[in-house]
Amino acid sequence: MTVLIDPPMWPAHDTLWSHLVSDASLNELHQFAAAHGLPPRSFDLDHYDVPAARYDALVSGGAVPVSANELVRRLIRSGLRVTAKERKRRPHPG
Repeated sequence: MTVLIDPPMWPAHDTLWSHLVSDASLNELHQFAAAHGLPPRSFDLDHYDVPAARYDALVSGGAVPVSANELVRRLIRSGLRVTAKERKRRPHPG
């Protein structure tokens, strides 16, 4: 079980953002996020959106840095990936 984070490269709200995922379970992901003070509203169906300012602390806290492509591959392999089609049917929890 591993929590993964991609580089902050997704622009929004005057900063860059990373994605934080688990390659094993949403429970693991939620526990990691809570332990590191990420607000529940930053969860988006299969990942947490993380501002660039939090990246180094999350890596220091145990998140494994990977490329965006590797993050998506591992999320798909885990079975936790929510596809674009599924996103249309499932509202954002925030």
